[in-house]
Amino acid sequence: MACLLLRMVAPADIPAGLGSVEVIRDGDRLPGKAFPPRNDRNLSRKRRRWSLRSPYADSKYACLRFDPANGMNLPLVSSLLTSTAGEVAVSSEQKVYDVVLKQAALVKQQPRSRGKSDTVIPGSLGLLKEAYDRCGEVCAEYAKTFYLGTLLMTPERRKAIWAIYVWCRRTDELVDGPNASQMTPTALDRWESRLEGVFAGRPYDMLDAALSDTVSKYPVDIQPFRDMIEGMRMDLKKSRYKNFDELYLYCYYVAGTVGLISVPVMGIAPESKATTESVYSAALALGLANQLTNILRDVGEDARRGRIYLPQDELAQAGLSDDDIFDGKVTEKWRSFMKNQIKRARMFFQQAEAGVSELNRASRWPVWASLQLYRQILDEIEANDYNNFTKRAYVSKAKKLLALPVAYGRSLVSPSSLRQIKLSKNMTIM
Repeated sequence: MACLLLRMVAPADIPAGLGSVEVIRDGDRLPGKAFPPRNDRNLSRKRRRWSLRSPYADSKYACLRFDPANGMNLPLVSSLLTSTAGEVAVSSEQKVYDVVLKQAALVKQQPRSRGKSDTVIPGSLGLLKEAYDRCGEVCAEYAKTFYLGTLLMTPERRKAIWAIYVWCRRTDELVDGPNASQMTPTALDRWESRLEGVFAGRPYDMLDAALSDTVSKYPVDIQPFRDMIEGMRMDLKKSRYKNFDELYLYCYYVAGTVGLISVPVMGIAPESKATTESVYSAALALGLANQLTNILRDVGEDARRGRIYLPQDELAQAGLSDDDIFDGKVTEKWRSFMKNQIKRARMFFQQAEAGVSELNRASRWPVWASLQLYRQILDEIEANDYNNFTKRAYVSKAKKLLALPVAYGRSLVSPSSLRQIKLSKNMTIM
């Protein structure tokens, strides 16, 4: 859930050079200079892939199922797949759910000490406050709505989310930034090595120190961080996805991971009756929904880069091919295909939506705002007559402003109140 926030509403274009590429390539330490001046805007980012997501899901997996009642012609993603050799293989869905269970188990264990951190700070202790402040500045500049939402959190949670946000930004910049053409698998290996240093209390630079301090205070595991880096590796070597199982894993790597990272920091409401696993599953669902929305919004932009993030088997089933994507013509076949893809993304949003109220009260508003505004991108794709080849779907400022008070109102609904509302609706139906 918490994850959803990182994906935030109307994120501004990030400037060139988050500092990560230079450090990895040259091995130079960047004491406080990992981000360029805030007025440097010579980079127009292609695609933002992560987000702060939302909690809760009743199903074991936050995955779409075939819905014959609604005529959805989308394949079932089962927990087990059979290979051509007749061997039973674990699906991406099951692999991801295993990670979900591990993260949820960490929260159930004895909470880590909230006392003095053992993090080694480069320079002096004063740099730690400066590092957190810089993380906050980055959030305020490049994810305005998200930043405003974090101001409702406690100071400790707020700083921790800022640190997570910045690390995710820096990681995403490795393959989407101005130096992306110079990125290599070896460089990503070095970035992962730096991550291990963060978790060992040996941060490389000032911004790493903020994250190192954060992970020393909250039950955050290193695996989702590693998985996000694995998503960057996939972007270096993979430009097609043969089915939704493959795409599901990619979406988890680049977006769902943020939810698993953020849940322990965002916090679950004390009065919540939801299981910890359901909260993490919903965080995952929202991350998947946001990434699928990104993919559907950016079809034309990605095609111009030689990439197609759509299931190849579903394209073929709809009578479409890569050539149709590169031609960029809106046909009835394309409209029909897009309707099904949008329906799938909306089902993931629906799975995530019920769990937002399970979050700590101070964390709900930014999650609700992000969820509602990002979901509206799907409405805009429809309004553009499914032309995501030459038209970019976006939510206007007016619509964003109208959505924010609604999101705030929904954030005031407690888990117990939500259960009562659902019970009343069920009784009315009966």
